[in-house]
Amino acid sequence: MNDTERMRALIETLNRWAYEYYVLDAPSVPDREYDRLYDELKELERETGTVLADSPTRRVGGEPVKGFERHTHISRLYSLDKAVSEDELDAFFTRVKKAGDATYTVEYKYDGLTVCLTYEGGEFVRATTRGNGVEGEDVTAQVLTVKSFPLKISYRGVLEVRGEAVIRLSALEKYNAAHPDDPLKNARNAAAGAIRNLDPKVTATRDPEILFYDVNYMSEGELPSQEEAQKFLRREGFKLYPFFRICPTPEAVKEAVDEIEVERKHIDYLTDGAVIKVNEEAIRADMGATDKFPRWAIAYKFEAEEAESSVKRVFWQVGRTGKLTPLAEIEPVELAGATVRRATLNNFGDLTRKDVKVGSRVLVRRSNEVIPEILGAVSHVDGATPVEKPAVCPYCGSAVKEVGANLFCPNEACPPRVVQKLTHYCSKNAADVDGMSEATLQFLFERGKVARFSDLYRLTPESFLDELGKPFEGFGEKKIKNLLSAIERSKRIPLDRFLYALGIEGIGRVAARDLADLGSIERVAALTFEELLAMEDVGEVTARSVLAYFADEENRAELARLEKAGVEPFVKEKISVGVFAGQSVVLTGTLTTMSRTEAQKRIEELGGVCQSAVSQKTTLVIAGEKAGSKLQKAASLGIPVVGEEEFLKMLNT
Repeated sequence: MNDTERMRALIETLNRWAYEYYVLDAPSVPDREYDRLYDELKELERETGTVLADSPTRRVGGEPVKGFERHTHISRLYSLDKAVSEDELDAFFTRVKKAGDATYTVEYKYDGLTVCLTYEGGEFVRATTRGNGVEGEDVTAQVLTVKSFPLKISYRGVLEVRGEAVIRLSALEKYNAAHPDDPLKNARNAAAGAIRNLDPKVTATRDPEILFYDVNYMSEGELPSQEEAQKFLRREGFKLYPFFRICPTPEAVKEAVDEIEVERKHIDYLTDGAVIKVNEEAIRADMGATDKFPRWAIAYKFEAEEAESSVKRVFWQVGRTGKLTPLAEIEPVELAGATVRRATLNNFGDLTRKDVKVGSRVLVRRSNEVIPEILGAVSHVDGATPVEKPAVCPYCGSAVKEVGANLFCPNEACPPRVVQKLTHYCSKNAADVDGMSEATLQFLFERGKVARFSDLYRLTPESFLDELGKPFEGFGEKKIKNLLSAIERSKRIPLDRFLYALGIEGIGRVAARDLADLGSIERVAALTFEELLAMEDVGEVTARSVLAYFADEENRAELARLEKAGVEPFVKEKISVGVFAGQSVVLTGTLTTMSRTEAQKRIEELGGVCQSAVSQKTTLVIAGEKAGSKLQKAASLGIPVVGEEEFLKMLNT
């Protein structure tokens, strides 16, 4: 065996051992055996003056670089749109449903630095940061110190793969213990700082690794799905985190997201959410992308505070739709600046899946003013008891109906249903009746003062007096006056908020804004099923619920009562003069003379309406530098496109 053959044998052995150690976390030989062969390889390379392309000695930090060179990616690296609420997540599912019968994948969202690795002819040639998505910084020297990716692969075409450079929490702790005078603040900054450090030797001391999750470009062949992309990466020796779920339905996606939320506390990486993608490449291609994000993927961000507590008992609440929701009374715990004593679960199926029992130790989340939620059981004490499924409504005694994983009280007049409908109507994002709390509405309902929305507008100062003509306890003259003033102000209400206030099933704030663009409640009521379905954020279930609402005789009578009471939903008046009057405008690309926010403001001041995506309603597209896929969509629809120079002339007209 000559020197080159011996070097090849050593490299293959050392790379196999490194793969077992850094990727599989399952070393097969002691460190001293690896070091012995590594030293032999270094000596042979010194004697021959040859270093083969996939030699592990290339991973040693070299000399500092003077600065990062820019490199253009073969295929654009998009960032992800974000959802922080279930309403935003449901809007994403609705958009996907319109594109086809898709399945979804769910993965961890890691908090590090996105990098793109390029291979040509089976050999690693370059590593870059994501940068602005079109071009990034060349960090090849720094990434070569990372041992969790292959230098040689079996695929022989040109390939770009995406991953997240991260530093394990345990590695961060170890580094800070060794550098007490200059500790790193957190794992995300540590990873970004390691990869973007001009001195590769500094990169190596922080011990970063890369977790891969996608194929960005391949010159030969095509991967039909995210599932196949994962298999390809694993087959070629890239390191992937083992959590990967294929979900047939939105409900399964939410279950996987909940699973991540609980388990992320116990893994050795910093995470801040879950990534949800359409699995099928064909549907992805049909959905396309905006100039910033792919429309077929979204990141669900965890921005809530969490803590552990114990379940004391579980009882059931009835919401405005009749849905029974299990509510747990827990040991008091401090979360997001408040003392939490109760936390909710979604339904009986959710309660069972999360294995929550009376006596369980559970993980509780609270975000801003959202009701605290139980994410799952952490452990059980001896004697923990399962929660029984109710057969009748605990408030009115009606036999409950089971629809999927949910239980419903069918009684429209069930007291908590009525109170919850009224509470929703008076809430801030609806009619915004300041001071009209759930407790106040419960009090008024129990005394026969309110049962419908229109009853609110019949309240008078006398409605708050008892049989002796004295104000009820807690209702002073000032409070009564303020409540009645707030009710009066709510008569003048934007149409989108009025539609949301009505509580039509499936109509959240996003869909309500779309419907309000029609200009009146009468036009919304006249929509057909096909017209509703054509709207971007309205799916089949929501379309049917809208039709059912306006077909109901009592609902039509209530709308008439509200109108008679003086409730006047209005649409914000559009400017009818100006160069953009009557235009629906989409901005794409980068403008050199102003920010996009400023451009949108100028367009609206001159009568235009700005849209986020190109559609049949779009009348004009303004294209700056590096305009994206919106230009192609505009061309396919025959929509006029102007550049920045012409846009500026229009502003000055």
